[in-house]
Amino acid sequence: MMKRFKFNTAYKALLGAGILSLALAGCGGSGEDGQDGIDGEPGLATINIDNATTLGASIESASVADGTVTVNFLLTNANGVAITGLTNSNDIRFGIAQLTHIVDTAADGSADFDHGYQWLSYINSEQAPNNAPTDVSGITPRNEFQASVEAASACDTCLVDNGDGSYSYTYQQNIANVTSPVTVAFDANDTQRVTLELRLSADLAVNAHYDWQPSSGSTDDIQTRNVVSIDACYTCHQPDSLKMHGGRRMDIENCVVCHTSTSGDPESGNSIDFTYMIHAIHRGEERHTFNADGEQVAAPYKIVGYGGNVYDFGNVAFPHKPGADCAVCHVEGANAPKDAALFTAEQSNTACIACHSEKPSNNHSSTNCMSCHQAESPYQGTGSAVKRHGDVLKAYTEAQAMSVAVSNVATNDNGNLTFDVQVLDQDGNAVDQTVVSQSSRMVVAWDVDKDFPAYEDASYAQRRIALSSGTYDAESHTYSLASSFSLPADAQGKTFEIWSTLQACFNNGGYGIDDITLTDCSADNTRRTYIQQTPYQFVWGATGPDSSATAAARRSIIDPTKCQGCHGAEIHHYDNGVNCGSCHTPDKTLRAEDGYPGGRIPTSFAFKAHHRPGHELNHNGMSSGTVIKSDCMTCHTDNGIQLGRSADRVWRFGDATGNDIWVSSDAGACLSCHQPYLTDATRSHIETNGGIINGTSKEDVQNRAAETCRTCHTVDQLLEAHGN
Repeated sequence: MMKRFKFNTAYKALLGAGILSLALAGCGGSGEDGQDGIDGEPGLATINIDNATTLGASIESASVADGTVTVNFLLTNANGVAITGLTNSNDIRFGIAQLTHIVDTAADGSADFDHGYQWLSYINSEQAPNNAPTDVSGITPRNEFQASVEAASACDTCLVDNGDGSYSYTYQQNIANVTSPVTVAFDANDTQRVTLELRLSADLAVNAHYDWQPSSGSTDDIQTRNVVSIDACYTCHQPDSLKMHGGRRMDIENCVVCHTSTSGDPESGNSIDFTYMIHAIHRGEERHTFNADGEQVAAPYKIVGYGGNVYDFGNVAFPHKPGADCAVCHVEGANAPKDAALFTAEQSNTACIACHSEKPSNNHSSTNCMSCHQAESPYQGTGSAVKRHGDVLKAYTEAQAMSVAVSNVATNDNGNLTFDVQVLDQDGNAVDQTVVSQSSRMVVAWDVDKDFPAYEDASYAQRRIALSSGTYDAESHTYSLASSFSLPADAQGKTFEIWSTLQACFNNGGYGIDDITLTDCSADNTRRTYIQQTPYQFVWGATGPDSSATAAARRSIIDPTKCQGCHGAEIHHYDNGVNCGSCHTPDKTLRAEDGYPGGRIPTSFAFKAHHRPGHELNHNGMSSGTVIKSDCMTCHTDNGIQLGRSADRVWRFGDATGNDIWVSSDAGACLSCHQPYLTDATRSHIETNGGIINGTSKEDVQNRAAETCRTCHTVDQLLEAHGN
């Protein structure tokens, strides 16, 4: 029986070409060559969605006809390879909203209030409280509207796979006449936004959105209300921690389609409008109101999540100071969102009451903030929100334009360091002592290229010199100061620095204040603002500063600009840049704190930086999943976490009974986070590899330490272990 062979199309083409070539060969080869054939279509490279390890999505177009909305979108991996095989059984959801012009109708017959354009979702439901807690203050359970998205799984025909990485989806929600539970009147002239969220696993999710104006089909030069960028959030926040709702939502453009002005949390009764929610959360522990007796009381923002979990954002300590600096999040200029300037449009009371609460002072009985605080016709003595925030900031900008001049460095007969100081205005003129806080100080340090002065040589308290302790020449506006410590015996050749924690005095902004100016510190209602000035450095010679010597640079461990990216002009105290390590040396004394093992907590800079709530994230924070940045490079320079470079450094810690113990260099850096969680196995590992965690003195550690940590623990391994 003869066997039958099946040939696929490609094989048939190959076989045909072979037979043809044999036939041509029999013609003697004297004929002319034929014309080149037309190039074939390129092969299509795809990957099935079940095999995808990276994921990208883009919505290419959208349309609406008789209220039915259809979107076309693409899925690719990180290399641009098309992803096929998406079905409605995958966790894919779609949202849709209209950017609607909102004008309040005033019940009392007064002028309506123009809120500008606000997102209104076409997909809403009314939610009743579900097991709302009864023992939590500051919540008022009630029915609330909530915007949402629709799941493709609810429709077997809505999602179409074209087989080449492109798909179409037809919405289940018809948008032509939405009247319940929230009325949204479709207007083809208004911007419509469609959103996509696809989650394949806990680590693999993607968002996309598309804005267009149906009447023209335009996607350019239309309203978007894109006011802030997620990149501004990443200045402080860990990107992965902003993947909300199970990790499926991470783009602000998608967030605002659900967190609309009509949306609330039924268990708390609080608004979850994006503008309100974000401002209220970040106001944190500083959010307050006034009770019926005129007393200021805390007004923390609270919402109730799944399972009845209460999230009390009154625990949030917003790191950026001053908090009135809107530019922390509202970035304008190059690469800013399209409508970044809207935050100054004076069309939102929402942001005001989110930060300041519905009753920011006893003088307020209305939440229509813009009726008084606006630029066009402000109520007498108030001024616009822009001015009021500017009043707070002006003291900082004015102080930063000032400077501190150090001169005539020498020693007196007692061996104490002496020097002169002038405070200069922005034009370089010395200012009078009346506008400078006399209790503010200058600080002296040396060994700036190491770990600053040993605590036993001169404590930080000894190295701070208040202006009030010196003499003042009223004619030249010059202070002559002297330290209370003697220079170290080995001072020659060391790099010294003198840096300012001086404060200038300004009047506070507020009712009836037209301008913020330098003010006599003895006046009522003044604020003291640090004058930020680069430390004055010099090398000590035989009898005084050696002008021919080059001052040593500080060790490149952290990048101060990164710290101030989150913290702004103020970090904690003595806010003249990031000079914390000058006082908070590794061997600084311990401080009593009941919550720390042994009841005494280290006060070195590394410990404070690593262990502060919000920095040391495994064991602190809101437990909401939204956390501050934790990777090492948030603060450190590129070469700032190398082990073994400071073998002589010794750290002061406390043991479980509160007694001082001394710890070797690399081990101490690790313990600044991990001491409370140190296991016997870890302790043994450290000691086996030359680390000391039970030293009786600094000298004891320096005599016994022989750390070999960097033999195994490379910089790359450390970065990976800490989530980089």
